[in-house]
Amino acid sequence: MLTWRVVFVAVLTAAVLTWQSNAADPFAYFDWDVSYITASPLGVPQKVIAINKKFPGPVMNVTTNYNVVVNVLNSLDEPLLITWDGIQMRKNCWQDGVLGTNCPIPSGWNWTYQFQVKDQIGSFFYFPSLNFQRAAGGYGGITANNRAVISVPFDTPDGDFTLFMGDWYKKNHTDLRKLLDDGKALGVPDGVLINGKGPYQYNTSLVPSGIDYETINVEPGKTYRFRVHNVGISTSLNFRIQGHNLLMAETEGTYTVQQNYTNLDIHVGQSYSFLVTMDQNASSDYYIVASARFVNDSVWDRVTGVGVLHYSNSKGKASGPLPEGPNDVYDKTWSMNQARSIRTNVSTGAARPNPQGSFHYGQINVTQVYVLQNLPPVNINGKLRTTLNGISYVPPETPLRLADLYDKSGVYTADFPTGPTSGPPKMSSSIINATYKGFMEIVFQNNNTVVQTYHLDGYAFFIVGMDYGVWTENSRGTYNKWDGVSRCTIQVFPGAWTAIMVSLDNVGIWNLRVENLDTWYLGQEVYINVPDPSGYNVTEMVAPGNILYCGLLKDKQKQQVAHGSLAAASSSVLANSKIFAFMLLLLALMFLT
Repeated sequence: MLTWRVVFVAVLTAAVLTWQSNAADPFAYFDWDVSYITASPLGVPQKVIAINKKFPGPVMNVTTNYNVVVNVLNSLDEPLLITWDGIQMRKNCWQDGVLGTNCPIPSGWNWTYQFQVKDQIGSFFYFPSLNFQRAAGGYGGITANNRAVISVPFDTPDGDFTLFMGDWYKKNHTDLRKLLDDGKALGVPDGVLINGKGPYQYNTSLVPSGIDYETINVEPGKTYRFRVHNVGISTSLNFRIQGHNLLMAETEGTYTVQQNYTNLDIHVGQSYSFLVTMDQNASSDYYIVASARFVNDSVWDRVTGVGVLHYSNSKGKASGPLPEGPNDVYDKTWSMNQARSIRTNVSTGAARPNPQGSFHYGQINVTQVYVLQNLPPVNINGKLRTTLNGISYVPPETPLRLADLYDKSGVYTADFPTGPTSGPPKMSSSIINATYKGFMEIVFQNNNTVVQTYHLDGYAFFIVGMDYGVWTENSRGTYNKWDGVSRCTIQVFPGAWTAIMVSLDNVGIWNLRVENLDTWYLGQEVYINVPDPSGYNVTEMVAPGNILYCGLLKDKQKQQVAHGSLAAASSSVLANSKIFAFMLLLLALMFLT
């Protein structure tokens, strides 16, 4: 009769061989404790959301096709989900971290995300997706590097910096949330943070003393890659570095045509990376500036983020006026023309060696068209709400994908209108029903008075056109059908439209939302259902074994004992699957002795 040790070794060895065959790509492991800390980024103590006691959170440095495992302990006093802006979760919407696919992680519980950065490179970020929590922090970067065998369209930089910039309020996120719940506007932000820090004191009347500011240390003559993310609430920001050109290299996973900018408008939720050469004489330090766009200067003069670029041979501190941004802070036409200038580098590869231009999106027949119109906030049933095509989305208690998995009917409807409606606005859980491997054209029509930025989970889409006025079918004559940039977040200027095209090759239910936190919180989102035509677990990945249950399925959930913050949080990367397999086999052999 076989002993239990022999059986154990046989089973473990089989598991190792299976694991190796299904997981040839490396794994990256992260262990996170998400909790509140007290910080004073604008000189006033307030509650912010930190990861492992750090604000902002860590940058996840991974490589194409890495399998990422993130154990999240929710030490907040309210439910939590983390979403991964720009990571496409191929065939795996179960890990997307939004209410359409996931039940929230209860306070005191932990949950482990596991996903693959499949065929992706570029600069992205993560953040908490519930309850206005991003206004308190909880965000961090995702850097997806090229595999060594894939060439990059520029020389290896001498260093890599990540900058998180965004508007910021001294009020806690719960207070901001209450303002919206009460039908009130958030008002003018109190400042702009760069990497969680307030402005350098460039002006004593505008910036009080004692504010901690961000400093980037560099060496003369070297070239660095700057990955810049607008993680703010609702404010478009103009980014610039005094005396230095910004050579755009990549945006949200696409290598761009390389061209210099002295400054660039970066809208809420957008990410860019630039190559910046330290070619100045270092007579003093240089300002790094993120200033508000399309606002009244006299009211918003304090809403400016300022950091410092410090050469190792600098002869003094930065002083004097900030470098000028665009000539007219209200000039949206200038900003639109700048956005149009961003194009895909069609001759280079990205995550794969084949050129980015080899996918001829302009030659594909469109199978579905949606024109999504947003308006200023409206009153629905006594509540201030925002809408798309007259519908203000209400998340059901049961996540959409989970309801489908367990055949729970009535959770949502699939009757989202294809265009603007004439009837009164309403609150609904209506979604878009799409076709797997279809090709969808989406036109965003912004009839609000402020810039809106839209993000689609699960995909990158092609920006084919934008202009002022009302979109018509004749507008297609202006489309860029060759080298429109492929990305996942796009701005729509007030009184204007932006058109995108997307190849629906990723099964699942995917969130299409405005990234402006206030309008998102009030209902300006929808989900796109791309069902698996072959049936469950054929094209789509199976639901994870640790899935959380809520709503109509709450009785299936096994309870966790609430536990406090991790005593010693850590993160590590296991870069070679053979090492892990060897460790498991070694453990098995120990049981034989």
